[in-house]
Amino acid sequence: MATPTAERSAAPTHVDEPRQAGHVVQLDGSSLVRVGARPRLLDYVQRLWAFRHFIIYDSHSKVQTANSNDAMGRVWMVVNPILSGLAYFLVFGLLLDLSRGISNFIGYLIIGVFMFRYTTSAVSSGASSMVSNQSVVQAFNFPRASLPFAINVRELFANVPMLIVMALLVITIGDIPLADTPPTPVSVDWLWLFIFPVLALNFLLSTGLGMLLARAVSAYTDVKHMISFGMRIWFYTSAVFFTVDRFAGSPGGEYIEFVMYHNPMFCVLDIIRSTWLYGEMADPYRWVVLTVSSVCIFIIGFLVFWHGEEKYGRER
Repeated sequence: MATPTAERSAAPTHVDEPRQAGHVVQLDGSSLVRVGARPRLLDYVQRLWAFRHFIIYDSHSKVQTANSNDAMGRVWMVVNPILSGLAYFLVFGLLLDLSRGISNFIGYLIIGVFMFRYTTSAVSSGASSMVSNQSVVQAFNFPRASLPFAINVRELFANVPMLIVMALLVITIGDIPLADTPPTPVSVDWLWLFIFPVLALNFLLSTGLGMLLARAVSAYTDVKHMISFGMRIWFYTSAVFFTVDRFAGSPGGEYIEFVMYHNPMFCVLDIIRSTWLYGEMADPYRWVVLTVSSVCIFIIGFLVFWHGEEKYGRER
């Protein structure tokens, strides 16, 4: 008979199994980037180009839904500049007699009001692109510059009817004589085609300014209140309803002329007026100023906007 001690010793004992070491998985994180991180400039440009379909689609969709709640819909895009031009004509053309000495003043005023309204709308909308789309910026990872680009493409598409109406008004009533200023007959010729390179340079100008201001508004929201004030100064220094010759011989007139001659928006208006109203080539210096300023402002605006890529959409 086995003793209790022997029975205990014969009973099976529990032995812990040795733990197996876990497998180590190597991950290549070289292609991973932090969400919202600013990519290199070349990569950023490539990503922006990849979003070109979104830019065009977003522009088309916004144009289709613009003024959808109004009874007249998109007709207001044409009616608004006409009403503005009529108001400027009554106040400055008739009451203040600023039309004296300007041949084809009606066409002169139409081109100034229509083109400046289009440009200021594109710049102002681009400046608020980050603030007005903050929820989209916070929710999705995409090149933020596609938003101001889309806004400027949208403004260009939306103002095509306005440009057509502007051309029709210049042809039909642009050379109606006023007071004692002899009119210049308006005729459509190949010089009218210069509107396309002017629009291309104007697009670069408005997009660059929009991105530059978008960075400022995103950092300091109060800047948006100063934009309308700046646009008003830009309006009065672009010779929308008067000529630069008015300041010739006046005190400080040479400085005013210098500022206006180097104002890219004045160059836009002067080129279109020369080719559409007076059937002549614009001063080549206007092309130089417009080209250099538009390209430089676009590059500076793009670089400044790209540099703040990581800051857009952050809670304040």
